[in-house]
Parts: sequence; C-alpha cells; structure tokens
Amino acid sequence: MNNKTDFQTVFPADFIAEGVDQTRGWFFTLHAIATMISDSVSFKTVVSNGLVLDKSGNKMSKTAGNAVDPFQTIETYGPDATRWYMITNAQPWDNLKFDAEGIEEVRRKFFGTMYNTYSFFALYANIDGFSYQEAEISNEKRPEIDRWILSELNTLIRDVDSYYNDYEPTKAGRAIQIFVDECLSNWYVRLCRRRFWKGEYSEDKISAYQTLYTCLEVLAQLIAPIAPFFADRLFTDLNNVSKRYSLNSVHLSDFPSARLDWIDKQLEERMQMARQISSMVLSLRKRNNLRVRQPLAKMMIPVLSNQMQEQIEAVKNLILSEVNVKEIEYLTPENNVLVKKIKPNFKTLGPKYGKIMKSIAAAVENFTQEDIASLEASGKYLMMIDAQRVELLLSDVEIFTQDVPGWIVFNEGSLTVALDVTITQSLLEEGLAREFINRIQNYRKESNLDVTDRIKIIVQYHPEIDAMLLNFEDYICTETLCSDLSLVEEITDKEKITLDLVEGVKVKAVVEKM
Repeated sequence: MNNKTDFQTVFPADFIAEGVDQTRGWFFTLHAIATMISDSVSFKTVVSNGLVLDKSGNKMSKTAGNAVDPFQTIETYGPDATRWYMITNAQPWDNLKFDAEGIEEVRRKFFGTMYNTYSFFALYANIDGFSYQEAEISNEKRPEIDRWILSELNTLIRDVDSYYNDYEPTKAGRAIQIFVDECLSNWYVRLCRRRFWKGEYSEDKISAYQTLYTCLEVLAQLIAPIAPFFADRLFTDLNNVSKRYSLNSVHLSDFPSARLDWIDKQLEERMQMARQISSMVLSLRKRNNLRVRQPLAKMMIPVLSNQMQEQIEAVKNLILSEVNVKEIEYLTPENNVLVKKIKPNFKTLGPKYGKIMKSIAAAVENFTQEDIASLEASGKYLMMIDAQRVELLLSDVEIFTQDVPGWIVFNEGSLTVALDVTITQSLLEEGLAREFINRIQNYRKESNLDVTDRIKIIVQYHPEIDAMLLNFEDYICTETLCSDLSLVEEITDKEKITLDLVEGVKVKAVVEKM
C-alpha cells in the first residue's frame, strides 16, 4: 500500500482465522495495536479454528505415531476432496476427528456423483449437438420437473450465499451435498433420463438440456470457494462449448444471485411429498421382495384434505413412473377401507405426564378412526384427562394399519400407502419384458456399443417368455434400439449369451450390431 488512504480502504479486516491457542498472542494483540494507532478494532470477524485430532479423538503427534502427513493425504485423495471433507465434516471452530476413509467417501459419493451427472449430460449433449445456442426457454414454459429443480436450485443459491456471508462454510457445503444427492442425481436426472435419450430434438428436450446445464454451471460456482480445482474444470468444460462467459475461470465469474421469482415453495412441497410416497412404496417392495421392474396394479393413499389430494394428483404421474404402479386410488373418510390402530408411546408421554399416564393410555386406545385422522391432519390432539389439559403429538403415539388381504401397508408420519400385491398374467409378462430389456441394455454397455447403435436379437424358445416376446415386442424393440427381434427353436451360434431374467427363467440369446 502506498499511503494511509489505501490502508483505510481495507481496514479493519473483514475476516481473520487462527488456532484457538492464539487467542491472547494474536487476536488480542492485533486489537491492542489497532487501538493504539487508529482507535479502531483490527478485524470485524474472527474464526478460531479447532484442532485436527486422529479418528479416535486423540491429539496427533509423531511420538504417538498417529500424525497424518498432509502432503501425502493431498497426493492420495486430491486437495478438493480433502478440503471438502474437512469443511463439511465439522464446523471450523470445532475439533475435527480426521479419518482418511471419510475423504474417500466424499470423493466417491459427492465428487463421484457430480462427475457422473456431468458425464451423463455431456454424453447426450454431444450426441444431440447441444451447445446452449437456442433461445432460453422461459420458466413458465418448462415442464414441472424442470421448474421444480430450478426452484430448488435458487433456494440453494439463496441459502448458500447466506451461509458464506455468515462465515458458515460447513452449512454451505452440506446444503450443496444434499441438493446434488437427493434432488439432482437421485430424483431429477433419474426421472428425466428418457427425455435426454428418447425422441426428437424438441422443445422439451432442449428444456431438459438447458435446465441440467444451468444446475451444473451454478454448482461449479457454488462449490468454488471449497473445491476450487474441480469447480474450475467443471465450469470451463461447460463454458468451452457454450461460450456463455467470456472468462477462462470460474473464479473470475460473479457469484450467482438467486432468482426469487423462480422459487415455488408449493411446488417444492408437492415434489417432497412425491419423493416421500415413492420412498415408502419402494421400501414396501424391498421388504416384500417385489422387484421394482415388476409392475403392480394399484396403490391406495388415504388423503386428509382436498389440498393433500390436489398436491398428490399434481405429481401422480411422477410417482407412478418411479414406483412402477399403474394407478393411485385416493381414500377419503367415506370410502377408507384401511382400518388404523393407535397406541401410546410411553417413552415420550411418561416424562411429560407421569401420574396420569395410565388414564392417557386408556383414552388413546379408545380413539375412533375420526380421532386418529384428526391427530394425523393437525399433528396434535387436545383432551382433558383427570381435570388436566393434555396435548397429544404425533410423536406421542404409534399409528399403524391393519393388514388387508392382498395388500401391504406402510405408515410414515401422517402418510399411509397401501400396495396391491396381486400380480396378473399381463403384469407378470410386462415385468419379464422389463427384465429382458435390462439384460439387453447391460449387454450393450458391456459390449461397448454406442448408445445410438441399432441391434438384432435372436432368442431361443423358452415356455416362460414366448408369450411375453409376442405381446411386448414393440416395447422391447423401442427400448433396446432393436430392429429385428426373432424367436427360434435352438441357437447354435457360439456367440450366444445367457440372460438370467428371474429365478428359474434363463434364456439363450444372440445380440448383434446391425
């Protein structure tokens, strides 16, 4: 600095950080000097860093043999994964129990997911020649799934910006992780896969490309303060094709600003309900060994209000596609065939009500279906027990549903889903067709076939699948890019493969590139 004026533009400092052991020797000394020379504090914000301990919580030392070489760690796992692990694992002012396995988990789960999402986008963007040259599709013209992820993205921008401004990098990193894993990868990309690889280069496909591109570009900017190298590579790989920025680094771009008009909380709530219902149905399938590729006829959901039914109806198609069920039936109090039971949770009620616990338990056990529905709808239920006012919360009881023949039921909070497990011949054949498609797609991948290559499939006769191949031939050919599907008595070709579809059904086949 050349003069006092220059110095005053950057003094006091916005932020400093040092170890907790420097409270007197550094933090206080800076203030003392600043007060003497300028009658001012020397800094506005300080973070007192905690200590890095070994994974058992012991102080690291060479003598104890538990010290970690930081240069070797960075060499092995990379600087970004190391930084991300240390910042998101514990608040900077807390002690960190350092475990290299945690860095490996971050590298695999977070950075691996980011990389796979980008790779998926790049694969199909290159095939279709997408380079973001088309006019921006307005938000209101985009499909609901696009508007949802953009709403979540702008909520994330707003929250992360706030966290960084409050010197809370741990909260920022964790929020980004949740978005990448739960929203972007495990919901948006999975539900939209067909939009990228099916059909013509339509407005819907362009919307999907623009939406996913925007998510990746913004994520590069959001993670840049914590993972500067990965962020820069992601940003430049995108920008080298789109030329949206006349910059050669993410670190030269402005931090993104949230578009508050794109944040739709009702849409986010609807989609959260869709994700919760889907998770419950998939849990039921897993518990009862029902493969997800096996379609089921119907699911029933008791609705507590017209608003709840409208929310579910708005995302019904997403739910049905995700859980592979044909139909949702809504149950109202007038047509609810599911009988619910309730019992008290003594662990939560005991400490609160003690002496009148037995009277409360007796009252709860006498709840009617209307009483249970009221508790589920509002989250609480008021009653007078032995002249004392009692507020019953959902956490104070356990609500469960009696089994119905041919159905399996799952409760979670105020939500209940019932799944019809009756499998007709038509549903069974469709399930086999889906398994067949999956095995063919796996073979295409293993054989390094291009995603646009068309194939020929010859299948050896098997009594369990000949009707399925006849009834679902068009569906199979469309999904596998098969131009010729034939059934023969016996295959003698040495290149034949065995497709293990379900237990007891193994099929011989030949797959050839056309």
